[in-house]
Parts: sequence; C-alpha cells; structure tokens
Amino acid sequence: MNWGRWIIVSFVLFALFIGSLVVVCVRQDSPLVSKQYYQEELDYQNQIERIENANALTESPEIAVVNDSLKVTYVRFSEMEKGKVKLFRPSDPRLDRQYDLLHSAQKSQAFSIGDLQKGLYKASLRWEQDGKEFYLEKTIVL
Repeated sequence: MNWGRWIIVSFVLFALFIGSLVVVCVRQDSPLVSKQYYQEELDYQNQIERIENANALTESPEIAVVNDSLKVTYVRFSEMEKGKVKLFRPSDPRLDRQYDLLHSAQKSQAFSIGDLQKGLYKASLRWEQDGKEFYLEKTIVL
C-alpha cells in the first residue's frame, strides 16, 4: 500500500471515531437538578430573599442524619405555618424524596431514610412563618 491509501484510511477511521463519539454523547442522559429548572431560575430573586430571611434568624433549624432517619430540629415549629424538607440526589433524580413538616409543639421531627441509597444528598428546608418564607440547604452524606 502506498501513502495515499494510508492517509485515506486514517481519515475514514478518524471520521468513524468522531461519529461514534457524537452518538455516545447524544445518548447520555443529563438530568437537571429539578424538572422545573428554568422556572426556578426565573424565581431566583425570591429564593435569595428566602435565604436572607433564614440567615437573619437568631435560632436557625438544624438538619442532621441520626441512625436511619433525617432529624430536623427547630425550636419554633409551633410558629411554622407550613414547610417541606426535600432530599435530592444530584446524580440520580429518581432517588429524590420530599417530606412535609408539621406545625407542632415538639422541637424536632424525624423522617425515615433507611431505604435510600448511600451517597451525597442535598437537604433543603423551606418553610413559612410570620408571613415570610425561609430556605435553608445543607449537604449530607448517607
């Protein structure tokens, strides 16, 4: 074989490699953090205000993993109008969980997380109290 054929063969092999690389990349699933990602991005100024409200609290909620449960401790649960705790896994949105916080006189609430896979999760706490909205987020590892 002469040089001309080798050059043509190498260009064809390179084109096949690039084509297969494009096919593999297109088939990859790249989930967003949330299904309403773009809407949440538009509402981000409201989110900033929620975070600032939570930072201004003198007694902030605590999120911790205790044995096989997620424990939320907050001394002002009795003043809370409504709230939610979301656990979301950035690598797999199928493992996301959501729990409702209850208006209660108790200072802590626990939610069972024994069925979740081990790994990194982001726990977000969003609640309303005294006509204001609050948001707190913490990274946890199970």
